[in-house]
Amino acid sequence: MTAIDAPTVPAPAAGSRLARLGRFARRNPTMLLGAAILIFFLIVAIIAPLIAGDPMLKAPNRRLQPPSPELRFGTDQLGQDVFARTVYGARVSLIVGFSVATISILVGLTIGLFAGYYRRFDAIVMRLMDGLMAIPAILLAIAMVSLNQGSIGIVIAAISIPELPRVVRLVRSIVLSVKELPFVEAARACGSRTPRILFRHIMPSTIAPLIVQATYICASAILVEASLSFLGAGVPPEVPSWGNMIASSRLYLARAPWTIFCPAIALALVVLAVNLLGDGLRDRLDPRLSRRL
Repeated sequence: MTAIDAPTVPAPAAGSRLARLGRFARRNPTMLLGAAILIFFLIVAIIAPLIAGDPMLKAPNRRLQPPSPELRFGTDQLGQDVFARTVYGARVSLIVGFSVATISILVGLTIGLFAGYYRRFDAIVMRLMDGLMAIPAILLAIAMVSLNQGSIGIVIAAISIPELPRVVRLVRSIVLSVKELPFVEAARACGSRTPRILFRHIMPSTIAPLIVQATYICASAILVEASLSFLGAGVPPEVPSWGNMIASSRLYLARAPWTIFCPAIALALVVLAVNLLGDGLRDRLDPRLSRRL
């Protein structure tokens, strides 16, 4: 009696994974580029104490020194290392950007869910959101920072408030369209409570749009923080931030352009990276666009 050999299933080749990664890279080059730039700045911000010196150290004897092997980005008008201040400035910008995006999404998601589901609550909330949208974001941020002692926490709160209406409106519009669908009606018929319906059945439909919206909020927050710091209404002047660096060195543009170009290029690259990542995520998460890729 001969034993019948069981059919063997070939193990997936490692080359297939590489092929899938290659196809993903070809279809999403901008998203990968944005993610790579953003990860680079994140790593730089995390290891700043290991690769840069003291950003607060002043050395008047080396004022406005051009870039050199010892001083990668040169020095500013106070003799401070521009490279160290640029690296530490990445921490401020990324903390503000990620914090504003997180706060705006979480608070706006909660308010938007209840505003879209409860009609009475919706009327009150949307009038409040309309009032916030009527106030220019930069003016509201300047007013809040001016009334309080400047700090990163105050800046984050001042930038987060004007971003809330956009998130609330986005979530509300999704809830209004989803809550009438058959699966939500079936959940109500089965006796599901309102919190379960909101967070189990309706909220998943908001995740993909909110991820894309978060990237745009992050980029906007980084630019607003730099603008506030440039105007003197952001983080304290002694804290190294890209806006502070550009503002303090603007009078030395002709003599020492590296004092402005280095933080300005870093700011532009981070905002570009976040926007590229957001565009790529939008293309991947939108079913109508993903079919074309």
